[in-house]
Amino acid sequence: MIHKYQARIYVTLRPSVLDPAGVAVESGLKQLGYENVEQVRIGKYIELMITAANENAAQEQLDQICDQLLANPVIENYRFDLIEVAALMGAS
Repeated sequence: MIHKYQARIYVTLRPSVLDPAGVAVESGLKQLGYENVEQVRIGKYIELMITAANENAAQEQLDQICDQLLANPVIENYRFDLIEVAALMGAS
């Protein structure tokens, strides 16, 4: 049986990496009067559908996808959520 999953991937800069976009947004918010906002960090959110034999296989493949294309492992962290949306009979 093949399973279909929706993956929700969150990519963020590592805490030790300067985030110029976050600094700019924080500055803009303060100029708008939001003095109580601090430590703004900007990241990426990606959704995709993936089919795999099971959840572990989907997780392994997503780790490879994130490491190879969606995130820069030197300066970014990522995490993802998997939601099973269908169980399919046979291979597609």
